[in-house]
Amino acid sequence: MLLSKAGGVDSAVQLITVLIIFVAVLFITLYVTKWVAGFQKHQMIGKNMKVIETMRLTPTQFVQIVKVGKQYLAIAVSKEQVTLLAKLEEDELTDTEDEAYETDFSKVFDRFKRSFVKGSEDSTDDVQDKDEEK
Repeated sequence: MLLSKAGGVDSAVQLITVLIIFVAVLFITLYVTKWVAGFQKHQMIGKNMKVIETMRLTPTQFVQIVKVGKQYLAIAVSKEQVTLLAKLEEDELTDTEDEAYETDFSKVFDRFKRSFVKGSEDSTDDVQDKDEEK
């Protein structure tokens, strides 16, 4: 009987140890991923070139508006080549500032939350309006 109790305690200790190691590995993975993302972000930042907008045509073909220096270019990007479509003037574009390309996730998430809450309120209002009509 003493052996079975000791075996149960050993099993519980092993389970807790495995859970602690698992959580530690998750946190290490989180921090390494954030570090790699930050490193890659700094490698990709250019002072003279910036992708303003991208539209996917097919899984391997895109149309992009790119700012190179002070000039805007519309380019077609495929798996094998890049083709200049047109040179654009700044007044032909909308949202050419950083608003078009938000990198701060908290701002994007706040905008999503507001639209989600607004959408659920709208659907609640629709249901209430339908109830009032009956």
